[in-house]
Amino acid sequence: MKKTEKIDPRSLIKVIYEDNHLIAINKPAGYLVQGDKTGDMPLSDMVKQWIKMRYNKPGNVFCGVIHRLDRPVSGVLIFARTSKALPRMNKLFEERKITKTYWAITKERPEPIAGKIENFLLKDKSKNVTKAYNSVGRRTAGAKKAISEYEVIGGLEQHSLVKVNPITGRPHQIRVHLAGIGCPIMGDLKYGFKHPADDGRIYLHCREIEFMHPVKKEMVKIKANLPREHWWGKFANSFEN
Repeated sequence: MKKTEKIDPRSLIKVIYEDNHLIAINKPAGYLVQGDKTGDMPLSDMVKQWIKMRYNKPGNVFCGVIHRLDRPVSGVLIFARTSKALPRMNKLFEERKITKTYWAITKERPEPIAGKIENFLLKDKSKNVTKAYNSVGRRTAGAKKAISEYEVIGGLEQHSLVKVNPITGRPHQIRVHLAGIGCPIMGDLKYGFKHPADDGRIYLHCREIEFMHPVKKEMVKIKANLPREHWWGKFANSFEN
């Protein structure tokens, strides 16, 4: 993906929830959450700039990374605006007190059309690839239990729209789990799809996150509309409400 240093965050950042402690955006595919060796400007820095410009704040702006979405994935992405909210939100994620819903487009239709996937996932950090195992032994030391629930919620032109609720939060979990049942996500060359998407995205979108606000102590539900490009646009017109 292209370098992002010259992008005005006001033209890219779409805020879908904000209060004094948290800010959530609809992440576009193709952008990093945190900086890496590519040198591309991450969304964490762009959100800082957005806050600074929006509220004309002098000096440094706090923006804590709570969770991540893979670079080619879109959807709900939450940052902490205060040092008080950051560790509390991190704890909610660690304790699985966050309900996450993803939508994915697959070429193959999952059979059965609804179910639960359970196995153990181990990430090879040197290759940035996660592998699934049915059991753990000496050769798979470090693999962690991974659970996802899925359901086919729509179809269009022989493509399936699949809702996935990851019960755990392992690296590349949904991508590996859908590929493991013979339904790799469209555009996901790393996990078995045959052709890249025109813009390099994979068709996985964090549709909704629900949790108890760590400061206000009230339920918060944040939903991100689907992108309007390519296949997402077709499904958005038929299934989004």
